[in-house]
Amino acid sequence: MDIQLKKGVLEYCLLEQIARKETYGYDLLKVLSDAFPSVQESTIYAILRRLRQGGMAETYEGKESDGPVRKYYRITSLGRDSLQKMRQDWKDLVRGVNQLCSPDE
Repeated sequence: MDIQLKKGVLEYCLLEQIARKETYGYDLLKVLSDAFPSVQESTIYAILRRLRQGGMAETYEGKESDGPVRKYYRITSLGRDSLQKMRQDWKDLVRGVNQLCSPDE
């Protein structure tokens, strides 16, 4: 898959996951790795960083557990607006690809 297309899809999927539930980076990594096994861990963390720097997600430190403090991600209002646009863009893309590439019935 083209790297730019993959990054866009991963960004959409990460933002969708964060919108559904505030979670920490490692859990997001596991979910995305299960769906996209060829994606490097560093790519996922780079996209999370970009979402945070772009104001679409924010982080906070969760309560300490037996291990290190966990950094949790949550969506911001800008992220919710961006996610709505991404959802529509995805629907339009899928519809267009299906229209052009579906075998004749």
